[in-house]
Amino acid sequence: MLVRPYALALIACLVQGTAARAEMLSQIKLSDPRADFVRLCAPHMLGRWAHPESVCGCLHDYAAAVVEDNDLRMALLRGISETGVPMIEDDWVPASKRSQIGATFTKVAKPTLQCMFEPLN
Repeated sequence: MLVRPYALALIACLVQGTAARAEMLSQIKLSDPRADFVRLCAPHMLGRWAHPESVCGCLHDYAAAVVEDNDLRMALLRGISETGVPMIEDDWVPASKRSQIGATFTKVAKPTLQCMFEPLN
């Protein structure tokens, strides 16, 4: 007779635990990389631009989007989010791609200037 209440309590705990884990995993999966980038970038733009979130969103959507290589693009986004300006540290990209950093800046120059001085808003 005592087994039944304990079994029900155990099942209830497992169900609640599973629901809590599922909720936690869904929150992790729903993380928005663009929103995270804008949140990290915007404080560096305060005082420089009237609409820091617009500038950061534009940099994410247009300037970084022209970089085809994922390693270089991620390094560029890291530089912008940490400093507010496009930069890539050598240590952020594989050694085999470091020679492409200069060309990457050439690619992002025009969209970066457009984002900073003509944001879409």
